[in-house]
Parts: sequence; structure tokens; C-alpha cells
Amino acid sequence: MSIRVRKFEEKDIESMVSIWNEVVEEGVAYPQLDFLDEKTGPALFGRQTYCGVAEELDSGEILGLYILHPNNVGRCGHISNASYAVKSSARGKHIGELLVKDSLVQGRGCGFRILQFNAVVRTNRTARHLYEKLGFKKLGVIPGGFLMKDGHYEDICPYYREL
Repeated sequence: MSIRVRKFEEKDIESMVSIWNEVVEEGVAYPQLDFLDEKTGPALFGRQTYCGVAEELDSGEILGLYILHPNNVGRCGHISNASYAVKSSARGKHIGELLVKDSLVQGRGCGFRILQFNAVVRTNRTARHLYEKLGFKKLGVIPGGFLMKDGHYEDICPYYREL
């Protein structure tokens, strides 16, 4: 399987919405409760500083995506934030790693100095392992900071990395 990460195009939006909604439906990683549709999807992706997609080269299938944007404004506007999503059938193939690595390059190219994750769920061991492998530093733990789909609260761990 040959995968490239590239800037999203309008033709990718339907796949991006589907992948995003799959993660929202799982209810264990994204804080969002609402699903994207044919109007809210393009609006969300269009207002980001950068959106990347992981495309399988032989089939053209979109297997994952990320969004990159400022984490704050003004004097903290140099800090970026990103969210990643990989289609469930494509997980375990290092697509997430490709997306995170690309976001580091794109973030730097967009003028950001730091990439910060505000709410990495403690039980998301795969993501936490990847971030630590790529040099992100854990800032601590926020007890009960994430409402899981089943109704219990889970700890979150903010991470950051200088770009």
C-alpha cells in the first residue's frame, strides 16, 4: 500500500466527512458531539489553516485526514492545534504517523512555532505512544476532562511540541 499525504481538495470532502463522523460516532477521541454534513463539512474544512489527507495512491481512496489551525489568538496565535482521523478499516498501518509528521511540516510552513494537543484521552494509548515517539511532551493530566460515549469521564493529557 502506497500512501501520500497531500493538501485536501474539494473532491475529498465527502470522504473526509465520512471519516470525521466515524470518529465522532465512536465517542472516545473527538470532543465533538455533532456530525458533519454536506454544509457543515465543507465549512469546517474550509476555515482551517491547513487540511491534509492521506490518499492511497493505487485506488485514490482517502484513508485519513487532519485539520490544523491556531490554538488561540493574538499573543498565543503562534501555537497551533490539530486533529487527526483515520478510517477504521485503515488503522494500524502507520497512516496516523504520516498525518502527524506532515502536520509538523505544514505547521512550521504556516508560521506556527508550537503544536499543542489540548485533549488527548488518557486511554488513547495508540495516539499517546505516537505523540511521545515523535517528540511531543506531556504537560500533565486533567482529571475527568473528557466525557466518553458511555457516559463516564476519562482523564485527558495535553501535549505539545516545538516546531
